[in-house]
Amino acid sequence: MKAKIGIVTLGVRDVDRAAAFYRTLGFPQKGDHADGYAMFRMEGTWLGLYERAALAADAGVPPGDAAFSGVTLAHCVASKAAVDETLDEARAAGARIARPGRDAEWGGYSGYFADPDGHLWEVAWNPFTDLA
Repeated sequence: MKAKIGIVTLGVRDVDRAAAFYRTLGFPQKGDHADGYAMFRMEGTWLGLYERAALAADAGVPPGDAAFSGVTLAHCVASKAAVDETLDEARAAGARIARPGRDAEWGGYSGYFADPDGHLWEVAWNPFTDLA
């Protein structure tokens, strides 16, 4: 198996609302979403949005609505200031700030926001490895 993620698909309650949120953040959408699915081009991968119950059915699992799924997505930036700027941008687009930016115990700086469906995104600056 090649060590690569082609698409990260998020199960969402309302594809139209979720797509509008990610467009507001500046994510480039591929065409119009149809069949309850929207795709956004990202550097090196794609972000997919699919109705939550339909995604669970496709995977053959119960749809459940856990408060924390055990998964976070990370967006890496080039500076501490960029972490705070990105969190502000997400808030302005409708995100809930789960944790403001702060110095991390591992030596970097990070904060978290939740999209309208509660998917957690970490915004991080790593002074040891350029991931931005």
